[in-house]
Amino acid sequence: MDQELDNTVKVLLHKAGESNTFIREEVDKALKAMVNNVTPARALCSLINGGQSHLHTAVRRCTAQHMADIVERMGPEWVLSGTKGVTDRTFPAIARFALDSSQQTRYYGRKMLFCMMTHPDFDKTLEKYVPAKDLPYIKEFVNNLHQKGLGEMPLDTPSAKGRRSHTGSVGHSRSSSTSRDALNITDREAAEAREASRKPVPRSSLESEEYVKDIVGLLNAKDFRDRINGIKQLLSDTENNQDFVVVNIVKIFDAFKSRLHDSNSKVNQVALETMHKMIPLLKDNLSPVINMLVPAMVDNNLNSKNPGIYAAATDVIQALCQHLDSYLLLQPFCTKVQFLNGKAKQDITEKLADLVVELYPRKPHAVEQKVLVVLWHLLGSMTNSGSLPGAGGNIRAATAKLSKALFAQMGPSLLAHAAAQPPHIKRSLEEFLEIAT
Repeated sequence: MDQELDNTVKVLLHKAGESNTFIREEVDKALKAMVNNVTPARALCSLINGGQSHLHTAVRRCTAQHMADIVERMGPEWVLSGTKGVTDRTFPAIARFALDSSQQTRYYGRKMLFCMMTHPDFDKTLEKYVPAKDLPYIKEFVNNLHQKGLGEMPLDTPSAKGRRSHTGSVGHSRSSSTSRDALNITDREAAEAREASRKPVPRSSLESEEYVKDIVGLLNAKDFRDRINGIKQLLSDTENNQDFVVVNIVKIFDAFKSRLHDSNSKVNQVALETMHKMIPLLKDNLSPVINMLVPAMVDNNLNSKNPGIYAAATDVIQALCQHLDSYLLLQPFCTKVQFLNGKAKQDITEKLADLVVELYPRKPHAVEQKVLVVLWHLLGSMTNSGSLPGAGGNIRAATAKLSKALFAQMGPSLLAHAAAQPPHIKRSLEEFLEIAT
């Protein structure tokens, strides 16, 4: 029965990629009936087996939607129970959906995180089952959910549609690609309409899809020289055909972000130096991908012992601050300060202090809401000498800079906010402000 169920669900999910609305609706009804008439654990496993890694966006979105229904219906206690085949399968799948190229699939991934994040065992379960390479991004999503809530279901835009390309996809035959394109005719029409309105260099949606497949294939190639060629190609396209890169920015940068912390130091440094050149060209067009790029830029690079990589990373962060709206950087910088260690934590804290000075006059409420949480974290974690537990490093100078920046903007109201914090936090803040006077 298990094998028959897996096969049936796999076929149904494949049909979710059809362009015919009637077929998609019938698939949805059949999957709902399946979810309601088999055990939740079996339904969950069959959905994951059939749709988690499918190349078609609509199939992954449909899988995530029905998984979210099960998670919401059964509740966090069931998902976090540690039951074999439930917890160990669900969390890696949720992480994958939360990082998907489709906005709607990412929404369902975040919805599942949102349903479970208040459970006392959530954090340790997240660390146990989510792959290490995805964990920093998922923690950022959870932090954003705590700060902003889940929000409304987004509508997928052409730039976030289409199948997700993987390593080795360049080797797929054109006929295979074309057969999959037939399942996605409505997506192609939407992409063509958007391309027609831009028209820097006219391209069909098939050319668009082929381009994305090729550039992602290069960026994910096994040979480091091919990855470097992919990075150079992306820079050339950004310089010469920027609108085309922008319309595909989520899919392209989803692959490029891994090169920003590539295991090959040469690729790593070339990617950072290229990013530094692309930021002034793309500017606020980076807003859809900034939350995935910031962790990739800073997590390892600002603690790197390689002077070339560290210098390139600091140049990139400086370029972000110079060319992007400061408000776009506020949340990712606040999140990073709370999760980073060592020199990286000091550097981003100092950059956050600079953001406060620039942003507070036009966004005072947002700065207070997000940055005060960071300040209390820093003041509460520091020892008297200014060091942090473990490999946290000494954060005293950076915390002093942030305290002074906030006080310069907020005045005595900063102390009023501090009065509601534990006494040692208030006392540490007063010491820093005495130093400032």
